Amino acid sequence: MDKFGTVRKSLAVYGAFGVAVLVVVVALAVAGQEVSGFMWGRACGMVASAAVTWWLAGLAGRGSRSALVRVRIISVVVPVAIVVIDGIPGALPLWFAAAQIAGALALVPAAVMVNRPVSR
Repeated sequence: MDKFGTVRKSLAVYGAFGVAVLVVVVALAVAGQEVSGFMWGRACGMVASAAVTWWLAGLAGRGSRSALVRVRIISVVVPVAIVVIDGIPGALPLWFAAAQIAGALALVPAAVMVNRPVSR
């Protein structure tokens, strides 16, 4: 496994939480429950950011400096943004915020690994 294997595992967990949230949002919508556009956007955004960051981590693992810089930024900014936005009282259902925050916490090991001096 390349040196970014652990980073990609962390991203896979983040993506799995994103997919799980999106599946629940779809199921709620199909069942006729009210699902806000904000929830759709957040759920789809989490899946999309996981996919893009996964791809960038692969490029970084093959030596792309610009991809490494992007992974470094995303792995720090995204968890902070998720916690801040999901922490707005009443903006999202508790289950939704909890699942997204759990996914964001999965990015912490990736952020630590790619921001170590050894990986630069």
